[in-house]
Amino acid sequence: QVQLVESGGGLVQPGGALRLSCVASGSIVSGYGMGWDRLFPGNRRQMVARINSDGITEYGDSVKGRFTISRDNAKSTVYLQMNNLKPEDTAVYQCNSDVPVATSSPIRNRYWGEGTQVTVSS
Repeated sequence: QVQLVESGGGLVQPGGALRLSCVASGSIVSGYGMGWDRLFPGNRRQMVARINSDGITEYGDSVKGRFTISRDNAKSTVYLQMNNLKPEDTAVYQCNSDVPVATSSPIRNRYWGEGTQVTVSS
């Protein structure tokens, strides 16, 4: 139905920056709420950032002021700009998209990408 593919992860030094991308494809790909979560070792999940259909953003407290989420609906892509990275940001970053089950339905399914590894280390 919907496929999400992340890219842009890698190894970066503390204080560095990365930009993650997530491209959506399928029958419904644009205009819905999207976000980024991260999985720490032990599979603890944390909300990182979300952007809704109107472009309104939310951030987890631990990344507020350092990370920025944005979207390009024409490219069916959501981005996560990560600045001033810290070792505690090391995690698998997964993007997600909330897609209505039918036109104008308030019920939505959340689709997930497989994730991209971000490692912050000197």
